[in-house]
Formats: sequence, structure tokens, C-alpha cells
Amino acid sequence: MAWLPILIKACYFLAALLFILGLKRMSSPRTARGGIVWAGVGMLVAVLATFALPDMHNRVLILVAVLLGVSAAWWSGRRVAMTAMPQMVALYNGMGGGAAAAIGAVELIGYASRSITLLDGDRFSADGAAPGTAQLVLAVLGALIGAVSFSGSLIAFAKLQGWLDRRFVFPGQRTFNMLILAAAVALGVALACGQLSFGLIAAFFVLALLFGLMMTLPIGGADMPVVISLYNAFTGLAVAFEGFVLQNEAMIIAGTVVGAAGTLLTQLMAKAMNRSIGNVLFGSFGAGGGEAQAIDGAQKPIEAADAAVMMAYAERVVIVPGYGMAVAQAQHKVWEFAQLLIARGVKVKFAIHPVAGRMPGHMNVLLAEAGVPYDLIADMDDINPEFPATDVALVIGANDVVNPLAKTDPASPIYGMPILDVANARQVIVVKRGKGTGFAGIENALFYADNARMLYGDGQAAAGQLVAELKTLDT
Repeated sequence: MAWLPILIKACYFLAALLFILGLKRMSSPRTARGGIVWAGVGMLVAVLATFALPDMHNRVLILVAVLLGVSAAWWSGRRVAMTAMPQMVALYNGMGGGAAAAIGAVELIGYASRSITLLDGDRFSADGAAPGTAQLVLAVLGALIGAVSFSGSLIAFAKLQGWLDRRFVFPGQRTFNMLILAAAVALGVALACGQLSFGLIAAFFVLALLFGLMMTLPIGGADMPVVISLYNAFTGLAVAFEGFVLQNEAMIIAGTVVGAAGTLLTQLMAKAMNRSIGNVLFGSFGAGGGEAQAIDGAQKPIEAADAAVMMAYAERVVIVPGYGMAVAQAQHKVWEFAQLLIARGVKVKFAIHPVAGRMPGHMNVLLAEAGVPYDLIADMDDINPEFPATDVALVIGANDVVNPLAKTDPASPIYGMPILDVANARQVIVVKRGKGTGFAGIENALFYADNARMLYGDGQAAAGQLVAELKTLDT
């Protein structure tokens, strides 16, 4: 069947086209759902084409593994709560990186078992029996990056799930981490130069996995969106490198697209956190220096009835959602309250910080699920100039992304991070379960401001009270 290789290449081309178009459609909330479907169809096409490869072995085992993976993903995807979506994304990122690392491990172990002696320079082996130097380099790179993404993503998952302390630091940690990375790179160079032994391969993977762990342990919760995006980019790069090793076009294109998109998103997230990529990679996130500023004043409570009246007779209201809204699953009640305000002639907008929640776009997903129109959702740069003309800013579950200390306290862990200028609104109402700190573990000066009032309680219950109180005004 001379036409089969051509058909497989055509299927890979179609899959790549669907990946790219799907990613393009994901850039807009209006078309994101369709984009996910397009990319999913592309992956299905690529998998079916791969099964048709003439030199494919163990098809039954592969099919069983695919069915198990699809079943587990379908079950977990259907059951996962919106509050747990970030850790699921982190876990799936890690699985992709782990799969790429496993491919690299199989290739390296296979080369070692055949006692390869490299004589061909950078030439790829025609029959797959003896790799060229370039093939070994790419296998090592993919294995290193994939292993780091795998172990780092598992730590990110554990932190988001609440299984680990938010930060783990010790003196000389950066130096220690760099020594681990240097040792892993040195072993990788030895492997790429043909020093293939089972001992070196095992040591290389142990160091790569350890570096992923140690790089993620000191990261604070406020920086998790950057971390998730970074490991997404790592996974894509690892898959692309291993695609070159296997000479599989679908893996190369899919990995390159994911790696490029993840890298751009990481840069945007780092900018939103006012951090450099180098600081993201090797910095001890959330580690401020010096003594923090003292916060004067006291938190001033407000009842739901008074808060509802304040917003009912306002001209402009801006709602700022955060992770607390996700925890309380309050997005539907918040949107119901916003609709009641709009019906009274109040101009309502939703303000989204780029790193609100626990992953990029977390709040956008929640609001879309509740049915909030996209034209009512504004990003930070667009909404900040409007806060001085805003009568009431309703903050529900957000903390660090509205903390004025990011602008005023050089000792704060979030100093320099762009924030939503909620404090500039005429009145601020903060819905919060208690007086505790946010995920970054620092006090919020906004809660003590003269124009701020605290509506204590569960987000959904508080939103329900606001809805009920607003309805009584119309009776």
C-alpha cells in the first residue's frame, strides 16, 4: 500500500491544522468551546493515523492504555469541581511532561542496551538501530524538560490541593537548586556524547525529577498561575523534542504549538506579576525582604441590607471576583445580583485581574459558566482608569490582586505587582468569610481603608442575601 504513508502524512497535516485553528479559537471566550472541540478532533485524527503506521508494534497494549487514559480523563473531568480545576490542569500538565520523559527514558535505555558507539556525527540513523548525536541530544533535552515538568507539576498540584505548605525555603536554596540543575545537565551532556549506561541514565532522571521538586517547593500561592503556565510550556517543548526523536510530525507540531503558546502566556503572566522569567525560574517566589508596613485602622463590617441599598442606588458598580467566589461556587448568585442591578439602571462591569484565581483565565471560566456576557467583563488595564468614577466596587473572594500594599510597601512579597485599583472607588464592599489573609499569606490594607466595608460570610450565602435584599426594595 504505497498510498498509506501519504495518507498518514495528510492526516498529520490535518491534525496540525486543527490544533492551530483550535488554539486560535481558544483566544476568545466566545469561540473557546469550539476551539477545544476542534483541537480534540485533531488529536483523534493524529492518534488514528499513528495506529496505521506500518512499523507500529503492540497495538493492543497501546489501545488498552488509550482507553484507560480516556476513561480516567472523562470520569475526572466530569466530576471535578470548578474550584479544583487549577490543580487538575497542573496534574494534566505533569502527565504530559511525564509521558515525554518516559519516551526519552525508553529511547535512552534502548540505546544503552545495544551498547551504541557513535560514529555518525549528527546524522540520524536510517533504520533506528543507531542514533546520531542530534537524536541523542534531543532525547536528553526532552527527558530533562519533561521530568522537571512532571515532578514540578505534582508539587503544584499538591500545593493547590492543600496537601503541602504553601512555601518551603531554607538558606542557600537557590545555590542548592542550581547545583542540582548543573549536575543533571552534566549527566545529560555525557549521555548525549554517547556515555550510555543504565547507572548514568538513572542518575540523570533522579536529578531532573529532584530539580523539578526543589524548583517548585519555594513557590508561594500567589504565583501559581505563572507556575502552571510555565510547566505547560515545558511540557510542550518536551513533547516537541521527543517528536523529533521519534520523527513523528504530529508530536513535533503539537508540542511546538503548546510550547509557544505556553511561553507567551508565561511572559504575560510574569508581566502581570511584575516578575522576570528568570525570577520565575529560579527566584524564591513570594519572599519579600525587610519589615512589612503596619496597617492602621480596623475592619468595618456592613450588613447585607445596607450593602444592597448602597449598590441599588449607585450609578456604577464594578464587581471583582476572586478565588473565594470559586470556593463558594457563588458565580451564579453573583450574576443574578448583577442582573437585578442592571434592571434598576445601574451600570455593572466585572473586573478581572490576569492572575486572579489559581490559573490563567480562572475567573473568566467561572463567569462564562454563569452566563455573564463577555462585553461586561473588563481586564485590569481597561477597568483601572474607571475606578475613580465607580460608586461601589464589590470584591467577592479576591485578596492579593486588590491589595494596595503592592504599590506602597517595598517589603511586601507582592510589591510591584500590578493590581486592580479598587481602593480608588468611592465605596468598597468586600465579601469575605473571615479576617484571615489571602493565599499569599499577607494582610490586605484595602480591608482597613476608610472607604471599605466588610460583608462577612460565605460567598454564595452573602450573594444570596444581597439578591434577597435587593428584591425587597422592589416590593
